[in-house]
Amino acid sequence: MTIREFKMPDVGEGLTEAEILKWYVQPGDTVTDGQVVCEVETAKAAVELPIPFDGVVHALLFEEGVTVDVGQVIISVETGAGASGGDAAEAPAVAAAAPAGPEAAEEPAPEGRQPVLVGYGVSQASSKRRPRKAPAAAVAAPVAAVPAPAAPVVPAAPVVPAPAAQNGTAYANGSANGVATGERPLAKPPVRKLAKDLGIDLASVVPTGDGGVVTREDVHAAAAAALAPQAPVQAPAEAPAVAASVPAPAAAPVSETGARETRIPVKGVRKVTAQAMVGSAFTAPHVTEFITLDVTRTMKLVQELKEDPDLAGLRINPLLLISKAVLIAVRRNPEVNASWDEAAQEIVLKHYVNLGIAAATPRGLIVPNIKDAHAKSLAELSTGLSELVATAREGKTSPADMQNGTLTITNVGVFGVDTGTPILNPGESAILAVGAIKLQPWVHKGKVKPRQVTTLALSFDHRLIDGELGSKFLADIAAVLEHPRRLITWS
Repeated sequence: MTIREFKMPDVGEGLTEAEILKWYVQPGDTVTDGQVVCEVETAKAAVELPIPFDGVVHALLFEEGVTVDVGQVIISVETGAGASGGDAAEAPAVAAAAPAGPEAAEEPAPEGRQPVLVGYGVSQASSKRRPRKAPAAAVAAPVAAVPAPAAPVVPAAPVVPAPAAQNGTAYANGSANGVATGERPLAKPPVRKLAKDLGIDLASVVPTGDGGVVTREDVHAAAAAALAPQAPVQAPAEAPAVAASVPAPAAAPVSETGARETRIPVKGVRKVTAQAMVGSAFTAPHVTEFITLDVTRTMKLVQELKEDPDLAGLRINPLLLISKAVLIAVRRNPEVNASWDEAAQEIVLKHYVNLGIAAATPRGLIVPNIKDAHAKSLAELSTGLSELVATAREGKTSPADMQNGTLTITNVGVFGVDTGTPILNPGESAILAVGAIKLQPWVHKGKVKPRQVTTLALSFDHRLIDGELGSKFLADIAAVLEHPRRLITWS
């Protein structure tokens, strides 16, 4: 039998770490070359990782939710003739590394697999793991004076490390002593999500399921106990007396779980977005201009195109025509489509448009772009927009789809917002914010009538685009949307 190790690859360009979102295999499962074994999230996107060889999963060296450096071993696989069964010669050594206890001694090893302490497989070549954050129940004393980010811990629910040993498999944080801070409570993904939604720390829940597994009922019971009138265990000793002398409204917690604060780790897409926005805001001198316009004719055209049999099956919406208007305005003002090369102190004029569309996803804001949008027909542009949005919502946007953008559109109108002052996507020259389209009083042909009105806001890099060029570009976009026949006459 040969143990082969699969290391965290660099799934993007120069990325240094990725978070394991989900494992699709478990120790003992048979895997084949090219089979997807896990999903990870980098600073740019969520991607699936295929295993590059055949065999039987020997050990998963990191649990879900852990951020792993590129190059670290994340899974080991038994390959060769011995891959179908466990190696009896190595079992005693593994048993010695596992926490001693009657449960572990009584649990027989499943046929065809070897019980190992995950993170301490027979291979000694694994690199050192990054220490995990301790659960809220094991936070050091200095934090006691500050309200914990999670829900108050139930006093009668201490951390119980034993269930992990019952299952013959445990996650560790680099400490071989099996302390509570290094073990992950056993629970199915839906139960973990329920606990997260209710603000319950699984380490504080007493499991009642088979093999020490935390069930939904356990989580609900912990949540009910947390809501019961009691002083948080992490409050100072004098807290009960203070609470008794203060009127209830002033001391009432602001969340259903009783926690007054919640801390959310900044990582993945949200982390890189924050870094990029700070870098952009303090590197490129931003200028924002606004224009309010009547888009009634464009809205009528959208309705007509929806009924056009030649466009049947395509997604036709105002964003499609706004995107086309931006592309026409770029053609009329090509100098706006550029980037700033700081190293060479040059302006790079681009003869292609990779049109970015800002998309809000559960993992944060991303800006995938439609490659060579300037060369696409209306139908092709509609298909590109539909695929871009669908992929972003599924969290499957690849890093390549978010690179080399030139201009971006952000549609804040879908949230009912009139407009905003958007920050440039790093490396791009301009970003257009599209506000909500609403019926408003408007002077039309000398009379005040209800018309479909919106406000556009264009932010641009003043190193690349001066006030005259930026104003002409924004005015051309508005002109096309006010009179959509220019989609033809200006093309």
